[in-house]
Amino acid sequence: MTLAIVLAAGAPAAGLPTRGGATLADRLADQWLRAGASQARHAADLTELAEIVDAAAGPVIVSGADLVAHTAVLRHLATSPVGPTVALVLTDPPAAGRAVVREERGQVVAAGLHGQLDGEATGVFGGALRVGADDLPALAAAARAAAAGPGGDAAGPAVDRLFTALAARGTLTFAHRVRLLVAHRVADPVGLAAAEAAVGAVDEDRAELRLSVKERDDFFTTFFVSTWSPYVTKVCARLRLTPTGVTAISVAFAVAAAVLFGVGGRPALVAGAVLLYLGFVLDCVDGQLARYTRHFSAWGGWLDTMADRAKEYVVYAGLGYGATAAGHRYGWALAVAAMTLQTVRHMTDTWYGVLHDEAARRPKAVGGGGGIGDKLNAASTRVQADTGSVSYWLKRTVVFPIGERWALIALAVALFSPLVALVAVLVWGALAFAYTGALRTLRARWMRVPVLDTVDATLHRDDGPLAARFPALRAAGPLALAVVGALGPAALLVAALLRAGSDDGDPGGLRWAVPVALLVLLVAGLGARAAHGGPLDWLVPAALRAGEYLFAIAVGVVGDAPAWVVFGYVFALTLHHYDLTARLEKRQAAPPLHAATLGWEGRSALLAVAGIAGFAGIVMATLGAYLIALFAGSVLLAWVVLPARARRAVGVPARGGVRQPG
Repeated sequence: MTLAIVLAAGAPAAGLPTRGGATLADRLADQWLRAGASQARHAADLTELAEIVDAAAGPVIVSGADLVAHTAVLRHLATSPVGPTVALVLTDPPAAGRAVVREERGQVVAAGLHGQLDGEATGVFGGALRVGADDLPALAAAARAAAAGPGGDAAGPAVDRLFTALAARGTLTFAHRVRLLVAHRVADPVGLAAAEAAVGAVDEDRAELRLSVKERDDFFTTFFVSTWSPYVTKVCARLRLTPTGVTAISVAFAVAAAVLFGVGGRPALVAGAVLLYLGFVLDCVDGQLARYTRHFSAWGGWLDTMADRAKEYVVYAGLGYGATAAGHRYGWALAVAAMTLQTVRHMTDTWYGVLHDEAARRPKAVGGGGGIGDKLNAASTRVQADTGSVSYWLKRTVVFPIGERWALIALAVALFSPLVALVAVLVWGALAFAYTGALRTLRARWMRVPVLDTVDATLHRDDGPLAARFPALRAAGPLALAVVGALGPAALLVAALLRAGSDDGDPGGLRWAVPVALLVLLVAGLGARAAHGGPLDWLVPAALRAGEYLFAIAVGVVGDAPAWVVFGYVFALTLHHYDLTARLEKRQAAPPLHAATLGWEGRSALLAVAGIAGFAGIVMATLGAYLIALFAGSVLLAWVVLPARARRAVGVPARGGVRQPG
């Protein structure tokens, strides 16, 4: 239930007649209803608005009565998935009494009336904002404070003073920019006529279809997918397909491609490459369809993240099987290595994004001192602003995003073989990891934001009951301990691989080293209860993932477990860990059955016992199946059972079909 409030105070254009005959204020109220608001009301001043907000239970939209815009602009603001509180930001010239903003990473980090903002403005407040239910008390307090300020409701547009007062309270607000469509604030009949003419000159539906494509995407996606995928999006919308349905079809394409990669033979490999490309197109279409139809939900965002990773790793499995079937001894080993590398990379991507968002909310903590971090940040900003330049596309391509990965796999398989595809993914992935890791480390040291202090570090470290009982070794720091912990499994894996490639070819003689590697790995647990306040502690989850995966692979090699079993177990671990990070990104609670997953240290201890006893393959398969069962149970509970109970408790009917893919 979303309430829209049209605020007339300080908006002389509110009573102007529009082309349809209604006043501008009345037309806005009607537009908000067509944009998805369940109710629209008028407020004469900020005091009345505060009283209305006090009684509201769900999200509230507030707009000044001087806004002329496509209904699609209002609908996009009302349904924006970026955060609970979102403000409309325009590029119009600033005017006296109007609010201006400064943004960073899509967040409004500062707002003030024109001429009063501390620092350079990046946009102008568009006179409308959606406020989440949790921020309603701050909105009511801001309304009362603005009403009691100098000049009260007569001091310029009330909605601007309301917005600046809300921002002054530290409310996290995201910026919603207008592209292709039209939105203007007007003050007189001439401005109203000009704005209405601009609105009428744009084909609203065509603009919305173009807006379904991400404004900034990677090179392959931009030039080889998004040039024609909107037509597929339009067809899917006409067929009434849901984004979730399109995701399911894309998964089917990826699975079929993986099967063909495993079958081998040039016709099968070429057909698999084509299916992989089409599957990636559909992977883009599901997000475009969600944006075009405005079907967003946390469930959809989570599903899209999980489906993307599952599809990619199923393809790796097909490549590994195909390379092995073609007579290459290390086909499965390369597939496991590619999956491990990509997962650890994604863990750093997730936490670096959180780090940057946190830094944006606390700009004073980013004191640029002219060092290398400051220079790197300035250089990155310049490159990102130079959209379309060679340096811009090089920067976006060198990091090896998903479009480039799928394109490389498709080309390498079609022209060469699954083995070449796996080697190419590993080489480019490793180089990209080294490049991004080095630059991000330098920039993170410059930002000095203790990002893990803002979340449940125990949860996102994936600590189990054993780590909770370890003493806290605070002097070394959690990152150093996690890195040291990963060195033991890495050394064991290298030794096992060297032994496997030697003349005797029996890595089982290294079983005595398994408990030693486990003890070194458990060193990482000594940082579980230490403060994660260092500038580089955002790397801790990735280091722990690397340590656990390397240990599992090493135990599999030493215990002579089938390579496909090792792949399956690591795949189960990745599902579990992506579940954690996807919930983090969508601001969801921990998986309901998370406590039963034993933690990274508990799982590693079980594998160590199995490796020493000679049952590594059996225990690895059993534990992997157990983790997948817990994952499925958590999905069922989190997205089906518990929401249904909550709806029954408040008497709300079930809803279906909405989602938000990336």
